[in-house]
Amino acid sequence: MIQHAGDGAASTELTEAWDKLQGNFYYITMLRDPVSRYLSEWKHVQRGATWKTSLHMCDGRSPTPDELPTCYEGDDWAGVSLQEFMDCSYNLASNRQVRMLADLSLVGCYNLTFMNESERNMILLQSAKSNLKNMAFFGLTEFQRKTQYLFERTFNLKFISPFTQFNVTRASNVDIGEDVRQRIEELNFLDVQLYEYAKDLFLQRFQYSKQEEHQKNRLKRREERRLLREQRAHQWPREEAAEVAVTEDYNSQVARW
Repeated sequence: MIQHAGDGAASTELTEAWDKLQGNFYYITMLRDPVSRYLSEWKHVQRGATWKTSLHMCDGRSPTPDELPTCYEGDDWAGVSLQEFMDCSYNLASNRQVRMLADLSLVGCYNLTFMNESERNMILLQSAKSNLKNMAFFGLTEFQRKTQYLFERTFNLKFISPFTQFNVTRASNVDIGEDVRQRIEELNFLDVQLYEYAKDLFLQRFQYSKQEEHQKNRLKRREERRLLREQRAHQWPREEAAEVAVTEDYNSQVARW
């Protein structure tokens, strides 16, 4: 925060500088496959991680204990089994990506009695999709190289080394059956829909950027060939003039002999 000086002119300059600085902020995010993300969060919580310091502010206030009950007693949920993790209906791990991207004030924040569940879910999903689409950039964890390419194209920056795709993660090491996977997808049904939308939009943007890059490269090569032809065209008259001068000089020497 900028403190205003006593002088009015200095205060105005600071305000303008702050306004310009604010204009350079961009919202970006990364999305992940919902099942992998959910399992990753479970493993994280199982090791003792908590979000107790998160205020969950919405419309200027935090949710009440009745609006957002906890899933555990004590300092953390360390050692929680996957079954326990899935069974808590208040677990914010479910559909976290939609909730983090959506405007919660549209549905009464964490007050689940504000509207019926189906209407709430539809509004949350549409809000998350709209906010994602309007972001300056978003990437997908499962497409590291494509994410890097789009980031560099969007912000005209170059990373010093290529992104690395790590397919072996804590989530990938969790051996689950098809029934458990299906349960996780059901718990995260909004995230699943958001991810499908995001994946389609992401690949469209990648394909468009690639086509645009190829077109620019073709135009660049065409311009380079044009300049080369012009350069050669200017060189040929000079070479012909030089040949004529040499021939005339030789003929004059022959006449003298």
